[in-house]
Amino acid sequence: MEQQKLGEFMAFRKDGKAKTPLAVFEVNGNYIIGVYQGSLSDFDILIRYRQKIDGAWSRIRTPKHIHWAVDILIKLHEDRTKTQSFLDFLLGVWERTSPVRSREQQQDVLSVDALFQDSQRLISEYEALSSKGEYSIKFLILLAKLLMIQEKTNLETAYMFKKLLEALRGKGNIFSVVSRASQTGRKNK
Repeated sequence: MEQQKLGEFMAFRKDGKAKTPLAVFEVNGNYIIGVYQGSLSDFDILIRYRQKIDGAWSRIRTPKHIHWAVDILIKLHEDRTKTQSFLDFLLGVWERTSPVRSREQQQDVLSVDALFQDSQRLISEYEALSSKGEYSIKFLILLAKLLMIQEKTNLETAYMFKKLLEALRGKGNIFSVVSRASQTGRKNK
């Protein structure tokens, strides 16, 4: 699908107002991620996605930490070593992620090149994990980077995402993983 059509496909209404994406990414022909202007800060972003299931596109969904965390738990069950290595990569990305403080910086970080910078080799390295669980590695990397940007932009000292990654990495039990993944940080205005 071309960019303009993707943008139209990912548009939605919230509180009677049209929401059109700032950026749209098609991933593996099975996912479309839309990034929208949020309301918590000037550079806040909202993330939504669609998933192709049995040849049809889902409704627009809001990704929750619990969704990708369960997927990682499945991947851990199937290939613990490779998944822990993938989590180490994501923890490194967390440490390098900076908050967005200008429109220019927002446009830069929302480019496909910036989001997949230093990830192409890893997508290939971890591709075998894509067949385990629900989500592809490319989708998880893109989603994780966007969620990290979102969290750090709204609160530079935020740590929920990092704590969830650490719990998944093995520094927590199933209760702590589910508890961290289920927390809600966003308050409706």
